[in-house]
Amino acid sequence: MARPDELTFAPLGGVGEIGMNLSIYGLGNRHQRAWLAVDLGVSFGDEEHLPGIDLIMPDIRFLEKERNNLMGLVLTHAHEDHFGAIIDLWPKLGCKIYATQFSAALFEAKCAAERNPPKIPVTVIPSGGRIDIGPFNVEFIPVAHSIPESHALAIKTDVGTVLHTGDWKIDPTPIIGRPTDERRLRELGDEGVLALVGDSTNAVRDGRSPSETEVAATIKKLVGAAKGRVAVTTFASNVARMKAVADAARAADREVVVVGRAMERAVQVARECGYLDGVQNFRSTDVYGHFPSDKVLALCTGSQGEPRAALARIANDDHPQVTLNKGDTVIFSSRTIPGNEKAVGGIINGLVEQGVEVITDRDHLVHVSGHPRRDELRDMISWVRPQLLIPVHGEALHLAEHAKLARAAGVPKVLTCRNGDLVKLGPGEPGIIDEVPAGRLYKDGTILEDSKSRAVVERRRMGFAGCAFVAIAMTEQGELADDPEVDLVGMPEKNAAGEMLDDIVFDVVVSTVEGLPRPRRRDPDALAESVRRAVRASLNEQWGKKPLCLVHVLTV
Repeated sequence: MARPDELTFAPLGGVGEIGMNLSIYGLGNRHQRAWLAVDLGVSFGDEEHLPGIDLIMPDIRFLEKERNNLMGLVLTHAHEDHFGAIIDLWPKLGCKIYATQFSAALFEAKCAAERNPPKIPVTVIPSGGRIDIGPFNVEFIPVAHSIPESHALAIKTDVGTVLHTGDWKIDPTPIIGRPTDERRLRELGDEGVLALVGDSTNAVRDGRSPSETEVAATIKKLVGAAKGRVAVTTFASNVARMKAVADAARAADREVVVVGRAMERAVQVARECGYLDGVQNFRSTDVYGHFPSDKVLALCTGSQGEPRAALARIANDDHPQVTLNKGDTVIFSSRTIPGNEKAVGGIINGLVEQGVEVITDRDHLVHVSGHPRRDELRDMISWVRPQLLIPVHGEALHLAEHAKLARAAGVPKVLTCRNGDLVKLGPGEPGIIDEVPAGRLYKDGTILEDSKSRAVVERRRMGFAGCAFVAIAMTEQGELADDPEVDLVGMPEKNAAGEMLDDIVFDVVVSTVEGLPRPRRRDPDALAESVRRAVRASLNEQWGKKPLCLVHVLTV
């Protein structure tokens, strides 16, 4: 008798970390499976550990190998950590993409801003709609989040139904879009849910996330009380916050000036999709300086400290059109993403030094998370009543706390996994049955590199200890043809005794060459390695660090 098809799940990104989300679901047996991908996002580089790396993406070599069996890619919503890798990685997959209107429109605008984007067709599905994608029937269930048209996905198969929550929260009074569809989720629970694969971002926080309506009330009050110019910074994709700021400006008789390309793009898409109907027209930056200080509000990009974004340039006083002065106010209507604290702190300090009053979520309710706290997680479990729960979208602590909460809430089986684990969801006992290739790709300029990339590893070492460049010209007889050239980059000029380091290194190079037997001096590779070792050992002795050392041997 043939074994029934298995339904499997594997995270290739977004588990054990926040960002870089990519989940795949497989239906079939170990010899052949049909695959459905959910989201394809990025996380952001950390200059300290990954100098020069802007974006980190999931390694998709497994899906490349399976591209003939990949039925499609479904997007839960249009945040960068869920769709930011598509332009770079889709050409390796070539599959159909399915998304709702706002996500598709924002993606189209993102492509239009690229220099030479690939032509990537997106099939638009209505919010609440359903579609068959190979053997998977996918339903888009509206959920509240910090961007329009976020959806949980009910993925139905012959083996059972999986609820993939995406990013969500319970907000009974969202400013834009529909609240989380409790009725449909309860119906799904009545029909039977095999597994819930759920957002763990706020699993360590008790209670419930406040509503966007409460944030709007605070912003209205703060803008109304401000005396000089006001700037508000938030995520460009947070259209509800954009509307709240616009309403606060109108109540205070201020014009809204949009500052930053990403914000301009989001405003345009939101208007096209009808999410800013009834909201006044915004003004461009070239008229900012024409308004009295109490009649203008700048809506800016740069809430995460991005060095090229509008707010960073304003804080450095080098924005060509937008300035702030003593007595003006900046509202950070956002929470700092872990890893960005130093960059955001630098901008805040720059503004404070200019005499600007800075308001953050530490002072007032000017931001709420788009993710569920513990009581909301309990609600979801009680509505859906899954047989199995798998925490995703979180670091190790978030996943562990979500798992503990689910067990306490009576979920029969709870399973935690890591990126690359292949999990059998059903039929029968769930568990990790295999491992698939998973990892990270680094976007270095325009090139995608894997995590073992020489450039990334060496750049990190150079950032810590610099680099010594040595050039040696040798005769065919194995004698020095001229003085060696030494160039020390990123190192002190002198040692603790005040002696010049490049003089010391020069002497080490000469003595090392002259101390080698003649046959070894005639072998360029052997000579270079001997000099490299000697230079690094000498610098370690003089300085306490071992830099990279590049030795070039020329025979004349």
